[in-house]
Amino acid sequence: MPIARNPYAKQMNQYQNTKIQMAKPEELTLMLYDGAIKFCNIAIMGLEADDERKFTTYLLKVENIVDYLNNTLDMKYPVAKDFENVYNYLMKRLVEADLHRDESMEIMNEVNKHLHTMRDTWADAMKIARGQMPAPVPQGAAPA
Repeated sequence: MPIARNPYAKQMNQYQNTKIQMAKPEELTLMLYDGAIKFCNIAIMGLEADDERKFTTYLLKVENIVDYLNNTLDMKYPVAKDFENVYNYLMKRLVEADLHRDESMEIMNEVNKHLHTMRDTWADAMKIARGQMPAPVPQGAAPA
């Protein structure tokens, strides 16, 4: 019996492509974080199900996104070095997850936690830049 196809798949793909094409660079970065988190979660599900193929496939997708984020950093900003350090660390941990299967679940959960933190921080930075949220006041500084 053939598997029923989603009759709206073509429209969803067109919508997603349009959304990506119309997005601002900071929105694309947020989408990349969301994708990395999604793929990390699927890789973890692969580990839980002892599905080697699923784990490896989605681990590679996370690596590709982290690598892309790292390679597209604008190094003229000092904070870019901090991002580079985090991305290099995440890549190191992803490679370790692939090589040391007995530690893969722990490592993937750690990577997932870091990706969530970075995604949430990025989303907050976007809100601050748009004036939708006040900038944080550094500790010890008097509020303006």
